[in-house]
Amino acid sequence: MRDTTKHQGLRNQLAATLEAKGIFDTNVLNAVKKIPRHLFIDSSFEEHAYQDKAFPIAADQTISHPYTVAFQSQVLEVQEGDKVLEIGTGSGYQTAVLLELKAEVYSIERQHELFKRTSNFLPKLGYRPKRFIFGDGYKGLPMQAPFDKIIVTAGAPFVPKALLAQIKVGGRLLIPVGDGEQVMTLFIRKSPKEFEKHELGDFRFVPMLKERN
Repeated sequence: MRDTTKHQGLRNQLAATLEAKGIFDTNVLNAVKKIPRHLFIDSSFEEHAYQDKAFPIAADQTISHPYTVAFQSQVLEVQEGDKVLEIGTGSGYQTAVLLELKAEVYSIERQHELFKRTSNFLPKLGYRPKRFIFGDGYKGLPMQAPFDKIIVTAGAPFVPKALLAQIKVGGRLLIPVGDGEQVMTLFIRKSPKEFEKHELGDFRFVPMLKERN
């Protein structure tokens, strides 16, 4: 797995592009500078890996635009040691960013092909979440709850109640909500029964797979 000084230079350029687009969290920008995104995609796309583009990966899924990953990571306000649940491991790029932010990451993937691939691949780069889980993201991970932060990396037609229930008071759930184009939506838990809701603009994600019976 090759990672050259040229790749590093391209990552620095990507981070500068993201900063110009409004990403100001230096920890997020440093993560972008460090993670070899070209290794997360098919080698035929390598020359475009550090442009702000999404690319297809296995199982008809995509690796998100770097801006989207950086935006979600910034809004989540990850602190060192935060217990974070990621819904949709995908390529593992967002997972790597969370780990660079020094979170304790639990990541759920519904597509078995991606689960197998990414759970084998990420440790080879030195990225080791607390747990990889093959399962239903709509249900979250109740046995490990509550979480400081929950991030959803697929478009959900509605906000799963199970995810809201698994957030600590003071914690954050960030989820793209809607069919087709989604509205990035942040929920901050203010008390056991009260959430503050913020809508943060339109994004486009692959759909979150339907609940298992």
